[in-house]
Amino acid sequence: MWWLFLYVGLSTVGLLVLGALAVRVFAAVQALAHQVTASTEALTAASERLRRAAVPLAERTGEISRR
Repeated sequence: MWWLFLYVGLSTVGLLVLGALAVRVFAAVQALAHQVTASTEALTAASERLRRAAVPLAERTGEISRR
């Protein structure tokens, strides 16, 4: 009969460990999602600055090719 208690106890401990690991994974995924959001915003801002900087260069290139 004590084997039954052992199996139930080990199963309960195993489920608790899995639950704790699931919480840690959830927290890591949330942190990764925040990092991805910040990176996306930084890349968007950089691409906008690059686009604004390329407009005058493209206009000058067009003037050179027309000559």
